[in-house]
Amino acid sequence: MSDQTNIPIEEKEVLGAASQWQLMWRRFRRHKLALYSGAVLVVLYTMVFFCEFVSPYLPNQRFEAVQCQPMQVRFVDAEGKFHFRPFVYGYEKHLLRRIYIPDPEQKFPIKFLTHGAKYRFWHLFESDIHLFTAGEGGYIHLLGTDKLGRDLFSRIIYAGRISLTIGLIGVTLTFFFGILLGGIAGYYGGIVDNVIQRVIEILLCIPQLPLWMALSAALPTSWSGISVYFGITIILSFLGWTGLARVVRGKFLSLREEDFVVAARLCGASQARIIFLHMLPSFLSHVIASATLAVPGMILGETALSFLGIGLRAPIVSLGVLLQDAQNYQAVAMTPWLLLPGGFVIIVVLAFNLLGDGMRDAADPYSTH
Repeated sequence: MSDQTNIPIEEKEVLGAASQWQLMWRRFRRHKLALYSGAVLVVLYTMVFFCEFVSPYLPNQRFEAVQCQPMQVRFVDAEGKFHFRPFVYGYEKHLLRRIYIPDPEQKFPIKFLTHGAKYRFWHLFESDIHLFTAGEGGYIHLLGTDKLGRDLFSRIIYAGRISLTIGLIGVTLTFFFGILLGGIAGYYGGIVDNVIQRVIEILLCIPQLPLWMALSAALPTSWSGISVYFGITIILSFLGWTGLARVVRGKFLSLREEDFVVAARLCGASQARIIFLHMLPSFLSHVIASATLAVPGMILGETALSFLGIGLRAPIVSLGVLLQDAQNYQAVAMTPWLLLPGGFVIIVVLAFNLLGDGMRDAADPYSTH
């Protein structure tokens, strides 16, 4: 049953005059998990976009505390006194073993919007303002440090920029190739359709991970970090358009004989106008939902390639590169916080999947959500 059974007459009149996107937004607002997931993604993407400002340190900045555990933010000190400004305790290193014990004698207040390490924001202008630091002479490692004494929180924020933007850029290219080739196959049919479908079947028959590995290994080792970044993005996009192309092809096959398409053709509309102004907008909401669900695949693809050592490589900081430190069981057993980049990946992928489910339900006019 439709969700409009018990809707008042006045609201039904409003719904009758609403556009397709307004109806989608109304159904999407009822999907609470999708709303919360969208909010989480907005926060995460805002953080990684301003990663130089949000992170207290530079990604390769080193400290004496090597492989130290995450610090605890406190408001109450060891004497039971409450402080309005949060603070962290410094570490006292064990003399014989690499064990760091919180030292109440070293109290570092957390300062906000203060000066710190200099950086170039998106390589556009120089600044040294950070969202928070421990002030001069102090240090703060919310998620601990790695084997070289680098702040893991800062590195995860910087790595998120690479991995999350690869997902967006990759899906944009996938969106373009899927709509273009799927639309051509569905609208023209015949030999063109057969050729595109055979190409799709060949790509789908090849195991995805070995193909990723082969194409990534073919990238020249002399390439710069930014070139490898775009190379990985194009590889993921080249292999990710097939599913979307088939969806678009099916929609075009069902729409090309509809009355409004035939009427546009009889009125002398060009093929490009028919495709982009008449056929594509009628199911664009479904395509957007499918593209949203494809973003996690792009992020996981980059993470897997970098984790295996054939994707992005140090000194580039990505989530897959950070997880390379967690390949050793002994290292994970002694420093389990090295797995935290994997937790970041899980949160992002789960949020995208829930958001995509909500958008797919909102795009379905027969959905009960």
